[in-house]
Amino acid sequence: MGNTFVTFGEIMLRLKSPGHERFFQSPALEATFGGGEANVAVSLSLLGKESRFVTALPANAIGEAAVREVRKYGVDTSGITMTKNGRVGIYFLETGANQRPSSVVYDRAESSIALSKPSDFDFKSVLADAQWFHITGITPAISQDAADSSLAAMKAAKGAGATVSIDLNYRKKLWNYGKKAPEVMRELVKFADVIIANEEDIQKCLGIEAKVDVTSGELDTDVYKDLTEEVKRQFPNVSVVAVTLRESKSADHNGWSAALSGKSGFYLSKHYEITDIIDRVGGGDSFSAGLVFALSEYGDDEQYAINFAVAASALKHSIDGDFNLSTKAEVEALCKGDGSGRVQR
Repeated sequence: MGNTFVTFGEIMLRLKSPGHERFFQSPALEATFGGGEANVAVSLSLLGKESRFVTALPANAIGEAAVREVRKYGVDTSGITMTKNGRVGIYFLETGANQRPSSVVYDRAESSIALSKPSDFDFKSVLADAQWFHITGITPAISQDAADSSLAAMKAAKGAGATVSIDLNYRKKLWNYGKKAPEVMRELVKFADVIIANEEDIQKCLGIEAKVDVTSGELDTDVYKDLTEEVKRQFPNVSVVAVTLRESKSADHNGWSAALSGKSGFYLSKHYEITDIIDRVGGGDSFSAGLVFALSEYGDDEQYAINFAVAASALKHSIDGDFNLSTKAEVEALCKGDGSGRVQR
């Protein structure tokens, strides 16, 4: 087993209306890049881990720009397949405010990764030095080929002796190639050690019911203890289940915490009131990266691991763009209780 943290998935062109404007309220869209597994790779690199991002992109100027974007944060891009087929997927983002929710429109059909088959990736070599492999439930939702590639990658990671984590990340707009999410996801989860999810993900991806109303803004943590125990009962290969607990008060005000059913017990994280959200897209990915980092670094201290993950994600809500540009020192400072926002001189 090596020391590289590998992620596999799609990176997209992100086109966002300026500030809190509606789409085309002004004739401009801000162009950046983002996508679940790319976001995790960037965050892990900034936290100090050797990270590698694997994907398929078209061999054109836009595909090359996406590669440059993740490489500039220290991510190894040698496992990216440049292809003649497909395109860079796009997602359009309109940032909500107060009672108006944020809105995402996908334009990602026929993307390079959706058209790529497992044989287009050399998973054995890109995972040969892997300590950890991370994927999300977004990638297997894109296409049957992407689902097959996801499964092949997870099997190769297990073969290399890596720890495997999956963020279930249910996206109802994507599951439209003929398979229902549980048909695909329950098979993938058999090869995971760590599951990251919210309560909706667990219900929609695994078909495991929770008595939770996600829209009420109030959370009953006992429900999560039962829910995570049921996930482990159905999937005995899974040793850690982390559930993010987001209380949506409005588009800019969320309560943010998490629960973790680990190897040594059930833990609740510190709770943050995030009252002025700059950008919540990528918030779940920043949590995943924080958890992967902390479990690999402080594995025995699961209470600290879940606190670190939540703190990393709380900081991401203050940063524009998909990537969490927070450092390990900044996350540790927040874990220790410095959330004042005072100028550091």
